[in-house]
Amino acid sequence: MEKLKLLLLALFFGFSINTWAQKTDVTGVVLDDKGIPLPAANVLEKGTSNTVTTDFDGKFRISVSNKNATLVFSFIGFEDQPVKLDGTKTNLSIKLQSGTTNLEQVVVVGYGKGSRKNLTTAVTSIKADELNRGAISDVGQLLQGKVSGLNISSSGDPTKTASVVLRGASTLNSSQGPFYVIDGVPGVDISIISPDDIATIDVLKDAAATAIYGNRAANGVIMVTTKRGSKDRTQIAYNGYYGFEEVSNELNMMNADQLRAFTTKNNLNFTPENDKGANTDWQKEILRSRRAVSSSHNISMSGGGEHGNYTASITSIQKEGVLLKSDFSRVIARLSVDQYAFDDKLKIGLNVTNSTSNYTNVPQRNTVLLQAVSHLPVSPVRNPDGSFFENFVSTGYFNPVALIEHGTDETKTNNLVGNITAELKLPWGFTYNLNVAHQRLSTSHGEFYDSYYSRYNSANFYNNPDPPQTKTLINFGVNGSALRNSYDNTNNIVESFLNWDKTLGGHKIKAVLGYSWQENTYGDGFQATATNFPVDNVGYNNLALSNYTSVNGYVVNFGDSKAYQKTRLIGEFVRLNYGYKDKYLLQGTLRRDGGSMFGANNRWGFFPSVGGAWRVDKENFMKNQNFFTDLKFRGSYGVTGNSSGFNAYTAQFISGSVGTFYYNGQQIGAYGPNQAANPDLKWEKTATANVGVDFSILKGKITGSVDVYDKKTTDMIFNYAVNPVLVPVGTIVANGGTMSNKGIEVSLGATPVKTANFSWSTNLNLASNKNRIVKLTNPLFIGGDSIRRVQPDGGGQTGSTLQIFKEGKPLGQFFTLKYAGKDANGVSQYYDKNGNLTTTPLNGVDYHYVGDAQPKLLLGWGNTFTYKKFDLSVFFRGVFGNKIFNATRADLFRPSTAMTTNILVDAQDESPNDLNSYKYSSRFIEDGSYLRLDNMTLGYNFGKVGKFIQSVRVYETINNLFVITKYSGIDPEVEQGGTAPGVDSNNFYPKTRTFMFGLNVIF
Repeated sequence: MEKLKLLLLALFFGFSINTWAQKTDVTGVVLDDKGIPLPAANVLEKGTSNTVTTDFDGKFRISVSNKNATLVFSFIGFEDQPVKLDGTKTNLSIKLQSGTTNLEQVVVVGYGKGSRKNLTTAVTSIKADELNRGAISDVGQLLQGKVSGLNISSSGDPTKTASVVLRGASTLNSSQGPFYVIDGVPGVDISIISPDDIATIDVLKDAAATAIYGNRAANGVIMVTTKRGSKDRTQIAYNGYYGFEEVSNELNMMNADQLRAFTTKNNLNFTPENDKGANTDWQKEILRSRRAVSSSHNISMSGGGEHGNYTASITSIQKEGVLLKSDFSRVIARLSVDQYAFDDKLKIGLNVTNSTSNYTNVPQRNTVLLQAVSHLPVSPVRNPDGSFFENFVSTGYFNPVALIEHGTDETKTNNLVGNITAELKLPWGFTYNLNVAHQRLSTSHGEFYDSYYSRYNSANFYNNPDPPQTKTLINFGVNGSALRNSYDNTNNIVESFLNWDKTLGGHKIKAVLGYSWQENTYGDGFQATATNFPVDNVGYNNLALSNYTSVNGYVVNFGDSKAYQKTRLIGEFVRLNYGYKDKYLLQGTLRRDGGSMFGANNRWGFFPSVGGAWRVDKENFMKNQNFFTDLKFRGSYGVTGNSSGFNAYTAQFISGSVGTFYYNGQQIGAYGPNQAANPDLKWEKTATANVGVDFSILKGKITGSVDVYDKKTTDMIFNYAVNPVLVPVGTIVANGGTMSNKGIEVSLGATPVKTANFSWSTNLNLASNKNRIVKLTNPLFIGGDSIRRVQPDGGGQTGSTLQIFKEGKPLGQFFTLKYAGKDANGVSQYYDKNGNLTTTPLNGVDYHYVGDAQPKLLLGWGNTFTYKKFDLSVFFRGVFGNKIFNATRADLFRPSTAMTTNILVDAQDESPNDLNSYKYSSRFIEDGSYLRLDNMTLGYNFGKVGKFIQSVRVYETINNLFVITKYSGIDPEVEQGGTAPGVDSNNFYPKTRTFMFGLNVIF
């Protein structure tokens, strides 16, 4: 019996040893050199492809092949640390030492990934914890000041997205915004992504990086990668905040006492219809009576197993605007599943995201903003009987609170993106990928202006659109006016590509060959308007209750006849990366793209690029130096295209209504050509040359990069004036213009202090860009080399323009009267075209070039401090050297009309006899430079709390704490995108200051 027991014990021991030899589970935690857990650190079994990443608490679990395996622990910014198992180590605590550099980071580069150390192109990567914090729902604002060369401007309007311009404007025809790719799906609306779901953002800057996207990459490409589940641990997390916003600044308008004193001093009198003895602050009257409230709640679940992982999240965002009736809400649901099969050689991915948004807009917003600053403080908001005060005798004098109260302007959107991916690992280093995606954006918009609006005289009710649009009259019909539209936009995408990744001795080859097909349908829906409703509480929901047929001359607006369109984009692409001993790096890219929106003779374009880099730190002569940890020189050149801003009809012949003609005693509708065909219309092309250096010194304590670029757009598309004898329409959309951008970008990062309990890290980025319109004409259609534009059309300013498209000048060039002070009679005078003084200048004739809206320097400076479990981040953002045309100030600088419209306090020394004081001129061009404390966040991490809560962090954030500027307007951050940058024209939604409290919990 004892022998049998010994035999069984020996068998058990042998089985145990054999099992240990075959497979062993190793667990542990990875910490930084301060003892803080490192999430997403990499754990690799050396000599195999067996790898896992740590969870949020730095914990990991890995099954190794034998008891003597070696594990290699790595994390960005730290030295790799190998640990050999000796047969007994199954629970490890690993502390990594800082030393590796930013060059080790993995970046997404389009149809693949790459190590930053082997990049030959200009790419900036931002991790989730580096993004801006605050009550932010717009991804553009998350990047403000974070990327050198990325110029982002935003107002306080929660319903409006930020303008994003990378390395200067490249065209006159589109939004100039970059092309977004989310988890490999091209062209996705960025608003569909919740900020809490973002893992990294990679900004591809130069053409060598973006050319892989060909015809859509001229304005840069932004790659967004969302968070994925870990197959080693199930995790539930909550991220939420609650905040409130208040207006950070207002225009310094005269109050009732100040205005009365001014009018009395200058023998001006209010009309009895206006002067009701009030003292109204109209800027405050259009604001909420309390602070605007913002909140966000994100719940996510992630996890997985040996052959798959998943992530699911739902985000709810509520954001009130500071103006009455301004509101925004959004719910985003996201599901991502990866499943492995066939010994993990096949990975199938399913990604579905749905975003539902509700926008409550301020009715006639820009008109409300204009009326709020121009309305007299001696006029009350309401009459004694509670009705709204109005003076219908005064032209263009509308009660802004009444405009809001009696109007409705709402938009609802539903944005769905779903895609299925397949990745198959093939022999000899090949990998095949397939991506099939569907996007559908459904938009429903409604406006209703009740019978109160019918009291306004439609002969003088102008809207106040954003520049460069000009004012137009609005007719609100009879007994209420309603508009309703509903449209669907769908994109179907199929992309198939083959990757090859092979190492042959000192030679590394990575190649991709692929095909892309996309079909877009826009404007599939309808629009209608109606008037003459029986009651006011119908709104825009039931147009059938209207009786528009009884209103003489009323015409239903069925929307744009070109709203519905279908386009197709087809591309074939190839990219080859070659590296020799990690020292000499080459990359070549070629994409052939076709687009149905261009002329029949020029629908295909080629977009090549080439880049090279030299990793100097790998050379033998660098081995004995200790200054440089990494040093790489790189250069690239490439050509990209622009298809944004052009539609299915851009190159087509179109006929339509061209007025009426008299025939047989009647006015008959006339139809004829209103757009000329251009079968030779082709792509705008943007070529970029880029030279850069990436470096890391003092063992990684200081890292940085410097880029110098020259970007030129040729064949720029413009609507040229043509002799009607040649083209009956008188204009034609054709290629011809050229635009140039030259600049330099600097990014620096450092960790000046790092101890066991305290650290300070800082990041600085600087960018300077010089923009020029090199050519504006087409050899066949001359039409002059300049175009005056941007006409706010304030009172007494008819015919005045602010900017000009001019060869040799930048986009946003101000071209206006040049102010020369006062003459002996106290009347404002100006320089005529010959430089002589005049008090009767001519619009468009006596104009001068007086500065431009393009900034000379962009700055972003972030600092992060940690002390034990406390963390503090402080971020400054600045724009310098740009000019702003303060048309708002000009329109409020009219002392001669102080009895009918309010004026600024700083106009109190002006004479009412000076009828020139308000003219648009260089007098109202101001320095738009500013430095803003954009974000300050203080947080505390409690760490693990109890059995089930792995981490709890609380924080407080203040956005826009202060701004240092000489600009006299509400805020210097006026619109920098579009084709009329730098114009403040009675349309600025007040910038806000936000106070926010947040909570992050991981279970």
